[in-house]
Amino acid sequence: MNDDLKAAVLQRCRAMEIPLVGVAGVERWEKPPFEPWMPEAFYPQAIVPGARSVIVIGLPVHLPAIESAPSIWYRELYRTVNALLDQYTYRIAEFLNDQGHPSVSVPRDGYGGIDVLLERPVAFFSHRHAALLAGLGTFGLNNMLLTPGYGPRVRFGSVITAAALPSDPLLEEDLCTRCMACVRMCPVRALGGEDYPAGLTDKRACAANSAGLDARYLSPCGICVKVCPVGKDRNLYGRKDIGVYDDPDLGRAWEHVRSYGTK
Repeated sequence: MNDDLKAAVLQRCRAMEIPLVGVAGVERWEKPPFEPWMPEAFYPQAIVPGARSVIVIGLPVHLPAIESAPSIWYRELYRTVNALLDQYTYRIAEFLNDQGHPSVSVPRDGYGGIDVLLERPVAFFSHRHAALLAGLGTFGLNNMLLTPGYGPRVRFGSVITAAALPSDPLLEEDLCTRCMACVRMCPVRALGGEDYPAGLTDKRACAANSAGLDARYLSPCGICVKVCPVGKDRNLYGRKDIGVYDDPDLGRAWEHVRSYGTK
Protein backbone atom coordinates (compact mmCIF):
# COMPACT_ATOMS: atom_id res chain seq x y z
CA MET A 1 0.00 0.00 0.00
CA ASN A 2 1.22 3.48 -0.90
CA ASP A 3 0.91 5.56 2.30
CA ASP A 4 3.00 8.41 0.92
CA LEU A 5 0.81 8.74 -2.17
CA LYS A 6 -2.34 8.77 -0.05
CA ALA A 7 -0.83 11.48 2.15
CA ALA A 8 -0.09 13.53 -0.98
CA VAL A 9 -3.68 13.11 -2.19
CA LEU A 10 -5.04 14.19 1.20
CA GLN A 11 -2.74 17.22 1.18
CA ARG A 12 -4.08 18.28 -2.21
CA CYS A 13 -7.65 17.82 -0.97
CA ARG A 14 -6.91 20.04 2.02
CA ALA A 15 -5.48 22.66 -0.33
CA MET A 16 -8.76 22.59 -2.26
CA GLU A 17 -10.68 22.92 1.05
CA ILE A 18 -12.48 19.60 0.61
CA PRO A 19 -13.87 18.69 4.06
CA LEU A 20 -14.67 15.01 3.46
CA VAL A 21 -12.25 12.51 1.90
CA GLY A 22 -12.22 8.73 2.17
CA VAL A 23 -10.57 5.80 0.40
CA ALA A 24 -11.94 2.31 -0.24
CA GLY A 25 -10.12 -0.63 -1.77
CA VAL A 26 -12.16 -2.19 -4.56
CA GLU A 27 -12.29 -5.51 -2.70
CA ARG A 28 -14.83 -3.95 -0.35
CA TRP A 29 -17.46 -4.07 -3.11
CA GLU A 30 -17.09 -7.86 -3.08
CA LYS A 31 -18.06 -8.06 0.61
CA PRO A 32 -21.51 -6.42 0.81
CA PRO A 33 -22.29 -4.84 4.20
CA PHE A 34 -26.00 -5.53 3.64
CA GLU A 35 -28.39 -7.14 1.19
CA PRO A 36 -29.66 -6.56 -1.43
CA TRP A 37 -26.40 -5.36 -2.93
CA MET A 38 -25.58 -4.04 -6.38
CA PRO A 39 -24.72 -6.35 -9.33
CA GLU A 40 -21.04 -6.79 -10.14
CA ALA A 41 -21.38 -4.63 -13.25
CA PHE A 42 -21.59 -1.61 -10.91
CA TYR A 43 -18.33 -2.40 -9.11
CA PRO A 44 -15.50 0.06 -9.83
CA GLN A 45 -13.19 -2.75 -10.96
CA ALA A 46 -15.82 -3.78 -13.52
CA ILE A 47 -16.23 -0.23 -14.82
CA VAL A 48 -12.47 0.44 -14.90
CA PRO A 49 -10.51 -2.83 -15.21
CA GLY A 50 -7.31 -2.65 -13.21
CA ALA A 51 -8.85 -0.37 -10.57
CA ARG A 52 -7.54 -0.96 -7.05
CA SER A 53 -8.92 1.97 -5.04
CA VAL A 54 -11.70 4.56 -5.04
CA ILE A 55 -11.18 8.02 -3.59
CA VAL A 56 -14.44 9.67 -2.50
CA ILE A 57 -14.80 13.35 -1.69
CA GLY A 58 -17.79 15.11 -0.16
CA LEU A 59 -18.92 18.75 -0.19
CA PRO A 60 -21.68 20.02 2.11
CA VAL A 61 -24.83 21.76 0.92
CA HIS A 62 -25.64 24.57 3.34
CA LEU A 63 -28.65 23.86 5.54
CA PRO A 64 -30.48 27.23 5.24
CA ALA A 65 -30.61 26.88 1.46
CA ILE A 66 -31.99 23.33 1.67
CA GLU A 67 -34.59 24.46 4.23
CA SER A 68 -36.15 26.69 1.58
CA ALA A 69 -36.57 23.72 -0.78
CA PRO A 70 -38.10 23.28 -3.20
CA SER A 71 -36.66 26.62 -4.31
CA ILE A 72 -34.31 28.24 -6.81
CA TRP A 73 -31.88 28.84 -3.93
CA TYR A 74 -31.41 25.13 -3.26
CA ARG A 75 -31.40 24.34 -6.98
CA GLU A 76 -28.59 26.79 -7.72
CA LEU A 77 -26.48 25.73 -4.73
CA TYR A 78 -26.96 22.07 -5.69
CA ARG A 79 -25.66 22.81 -9.17
CA THR A 80 -22.71 24.79 -7.81
CA VAL A 81 -21.66 21.92 -5.54
CA ASN A 82 -22.00 19.44 -8.41
CA ALA A 83 -19.75 21.58 -10.62
CA LEU A 84 -17.13 21.81 -7.88
CA LEU A 85 -17.19 18.04 -7.38
CA ASP A 86 -16.53 17.46 -11.07
CA GLN A 87 -13.64 19.93 -11.03
CA TYR A 88 -12.05 18.58 -7.86
CA THR A 89 -12.27 14.90 -8.80
CA TYR A 90 -10.83 15.71 -12.23
CA ARG A 91 -7.88 17.48 -10.60
CA ILE A 92 -7.27 14.59 -8.21
CA ALA A 93 -7.36 12.10 -11.09
CA GLU A 94 -4.93 14.23 -13.09
CA PHE A 95 -2.54 14.41 -10.14
CA LEU A 96 -2.54 10.61 -9.86
CA ASN A 97 -2.09 10.22 -13.62
CA ASP A 98 0.90 12.55 -13.45
CA GLN A 99 2.35 10.30 -10.74
CA GLY A 100 2.03 7.29 -13.05
CA HIS A 101 -1.16 5.78 -11.58
CA PRO A 102 -3.96 5.47 -14.18
CA SER A 103 -7.01 7.25 -12.74
CA VAL A 104 -10.32 8.68 -13.87
CA SER A 105 -12.96 10.86 -12.26
CA VAL A 106 -16.61 9.80 -12.24
CA PRO A 107 -19.30 12.44 -12.92
CA ARG A 108 -21.30 13.33 -9.85
CA ASP A 109 -24.68 12.18 -11.26
CA GLY A 110 -24.19 9.98 -14.30
CA TYR A 111 -27.50 10.56 -16.07
CA GLY A 112 -28.64 13.01 -18.72
CA GLY A 113 -31.76 14.35 -17.05
CA ILE A 114 -34.68 13.56 -14.78
CA ASP A 115 -36.67 12.22 -17.72
CA VAL A 116 -34.08 9.44 -18.05
CA LEU A 117 -34.60 8.44 -14.41
CA LEU A 118 -38.30 7.98 -15.03
CA GLU A 119 -37.45 5.05 -17.31
CA ARG A 120 -34.40 3.69 -15.46
CA PRO A 121 -33.79 5.30 -12.04
CA VAL A 122 -30.22 4.03 -11.65
CA ALA A 123 -26.82 5.55 -12.51
CA PHE A 124 -23.85 3.48 -13.69
CA PHE A 125 -21.92 4.13 -10.46
CA SER A 126 -23.09 4.89 -6.91
CA HIS A 127 -21.09 7.57 -5.10
CA ARG A 128 -23.19 7.01 -1.97
CA HIS A 129 -22.19 3.36 -1.72
CA ALA A 130 -18.58 4.32 -2.46
CA ALA A 131 -18.74 6.87 0.37
CA LEU A 132 -20.14 4.20 2.69
CA LEU A 133 -17.27 1.84 1.83
CA ALA A 134 -14.78 4.70 2.24
CA GLY A 135 -15.91 5.22 5.84
CA LEU A 136 -17.64 8.57 5.35
CA GLY A 137 -21.07 7.64 6.71
CA THR A 138 -23.96 5.20 6.99
CA PHE A 139 -27.25 4.90 5.16
CA GLY A 140 -30.48 6.34 6.54
CA LEU A 141 -34.11 5.52 5.85
CA ASN A 142 -34.15 8.31 3.26
CA ASN A 143 -31.79 6.20 1.09
CA MET A 144 -29.13 8.88 1.55
CA LEU A 145 -25.71 8.55 3.12
CA LEU A 146 -25.68 10.24 6.53
CA THR A 147 -22.42 11.84 7.70
CA PRO A 148 -21.50 12.93 11.25
CA GLY A 149 -20.80 16.52 10.21
CA TYR A 150 -23.60 17.23 7.75
CA GLY A 151 -26.13 14.41 7.96
CA PRO A 152 -27.37 13.74 4.40
CA ARG A 153 -26.61 17.30 3.29
CA VAL A 154 -23.52 16.24 1.33
CA ARG A 155 -22.84 15.64 -2.35
CA PHE A 156 -20.17 13.08 -3.29
CA GLY A 157 -17.77 12.56 -6.18
CA SER A 158 -15.33 9.73 -6.85
CA VAL A 159 -12.00 8.94 -8.48
CA ILE A 160 -11.32 5.37 -9.58
CA THR A 161 -7.59 4.66 -9.59
CA ALA A 162 -5.11 1.86 -10.24
CA ALA A 163 -3.12 3.08 -7.23
CA ALA A 164 -3.24 0.73 -4.24
CA LEU A 165 -4.10 3.15 -1.44
CA PRO A 166 -4.79 2.23 2.20
CA SER A 167 -8.52 2.01 2.90
CA ASP A 168 -10.09 4.10 5.63
CA PRO A 169 -11.98 2.32 8.41
CA LEU A 170 -15.72 1.87 7.99
CA LEU A 171 -17.94 3.98 10.21
CA GLU A 172 -19.31 1.56 12.79
CA GLU A 173 -21.93 3.81 14.41
CA ASP A 174 -25.35 3.72 12.71
CA LEU A 175 -26.14 7.42 12.37
CA CYS A 176 -29.83 7.09 11.46
CA THR A 177 -32.03 7.76 14.52
CA ARG A 178 -35.15 6.09 13.01
CA CYS A 179 -37.10 9.24 13.83
CA MET A 180 -39.15 8.62 10.66
CA ALA A 181 -39.25 12.36 9.82
CA CYS A 182 -38.12 11.67 6.24
CA VAL A 183 -40.81 8.99 5.82
CA ARG A 184 -43.57 11.23 7.17
CA MET A 185 -42.55 14.35 5.23
CA CYS A 186 -41.91 12.81 1.79
CA PRO A 187 -44.42 14.53 -0.51
CA VAL A 188 -44.94 11.41 -2.65
CA ARG A 189 -44.67 8.74 0.07
CA ALA A 190 -41.61 7.25 -1.61
CA LEU A 191 -40.09 6.03 1.67
CA GLY A 192 -41.12 3.22 3.96
CA GLY A 193 -39.89 0.66 6.45
CA GLU A 194 -38.01 1.03 9.70
CA ASP A 195 -34.57 -0.07 8.58
CA TYR A 196 -32.20 0.21 5.63
CA PRO A 197 -32.44 -1.25 3.02
CA ALA A 198 -36.07 -2.08 3.89
CA GLY A 199 -36.77 1.64 3.61
CA LEU A 200 -35.41 1.93 0.09
CA THR A 201 -36.83 4.79 -1.95
CA ASP A 202 -39.57 4.22 -4.51
CA LYS A 203 -37.19 5.70 -7.04
CA ARG A 204 -39.74 6.16 -9.80
CA ALA A 205 -42.13 8.05 -7.54
CA CYS A 206 -39.23 10.24 -6.42
CA ALA A 207 -38.11 10.82 -10.01
CA ALA A 208 -41.66 11.67 -11.14
CA ASN A 209 -41.91 14.29 -8.40
CA SER A 210 -38.52 15.70 -9.40
CA ALA A 211 -39.61 15.87 -13.04
CA GLY A 212 -42.58 18.01 -12.08
CA LEU A 213 -40.38 20.27 -9.98
CA ASP A 214 -37.77 20.49 -12.73
CA ALA A 215 -40.34 21.85 -15.15
CA ARG A 216 -40.74 24.74 -12.71
CA TYR A 217 -36.98 25.13 -12.06
CA LEU A 218 -37.48 23.81 -8.52
CA SER A 219 -35.70 20.45 -8.51
CA PRO A 220 -34.29 18.70 -6.60
CA CYS A 221 -36.97 18.18 -3.96
CA GLY A 222 -34.72 18.01 -0.89
CA ILE A 223 -37.45 17.41 1.74
CA CYS A 224 -35.96 14.18 3.14
CA VAL A 225 -32.57 15.87 3.29
CA LYS A 226 -33.59 19.00 5.14
CA VAL A 227 -35.72 17.32 7.84
CA CYS A 228 -33.06 14.78 8.86
CA PRO A 229 -31.93 15.63 12.44
CA VAL A 230 -28.45 14.10 11.97
CA GLY A 231 -25.39 16.32 11.52
CA LYS A 232 -23.32 18.84 13.45
CA ASP A 233 -24.33 21.50 10.91
CA ARG A 234 -27.70 21.65 12.66
CA ASN A 235 -25.95 22.98 15.77
CA LEU A 236 -24.09 25.58 13.72
CA TYR A 237 -27.32 27.00 12.32
CA GLY A 238 -29.36 26.62 15.52
CA ARG A 239 -31.49 23.81 14.13
CA LYS A 240 -30.71 20.98 16.54
CA ASP A 241 -34.44 20.49 17.17
CA ILE A 242 -36.37 20.10 13.92
CA GLY A 243 -39.40 21.39 15.80
CA VAL A 244 -37.94 24.83 15.09
CA TYR A 245 -39.50 24.52 11.65
CA ASP A 246 -42.80 25.62 13.17
CA ASP A 247 -41.24 29.06 13.68
CA PRO A 248 -43.38 31.55 11.67
CA ASP A 249 -40.34 33.75 10.93
CA LEU A 250 -38.63 30.84 9.17
CA GLY A 251 -41.83 30.09 7.29
CA ARG A 252 -42.05 33.66 6.03
CA ALA A 253 -38.40 33.57 4.93
CA TRP A 254 -38.93 30.39 2.93
CA GLU A 255 -42.09 31.71 1.30
CA HIS A 256 -40.18 34.80 0.23
CA VAL A 257 -37.46 32.69 -1.41
CA ARG A 258 -39.99 30.41 -3.09
CA SER A 259 -41.85 33.36 -4.59
CA TYR A 260 -39.05 34.32 -6.96
CA GLY A 261 -37.04 32.88 -9.83
CA THR A 262 -39.28 29.93 -10.68
CA LYS A 263 -42.55 29.18 -12.42
